[in-house]
Amino acid sequence: MEERGYHLNFRDLIKNKLSSTELEKLIGRHDHEDFLNPRSEIYRKNEMKENPPSRREAISMMAKHPELIRRPVVVAGGRVVIGYDEKGMIRF
Repeated sequence: MEERGYHLNFRDLIKNKLSSTELEKLIGRHDHEDFLNPRSEIYRKNEMKENPPSRREAISMMAKHPELIRRPVVVAGGRVVIGYDEKGMIRF
């Protein structure tokens, strides 16, 4: 991204958690399940693949346990790309 001239602001989501309000805004109209990290221990422990949480539950859990958020999260020009998505990054 920086090679393409974008200035990146890094936020360590573990040290500087997102609030429920920030998560709600970030997720917007997207499917909240796309933001859940299936590799996190909490995801597996709660069997979220088989029993996905509601949007409200997922946001609350991600606010408390940021390791549950799929990373990286890139926001630019009103677009959001989550996880490592090379094709999504190319579109920026």
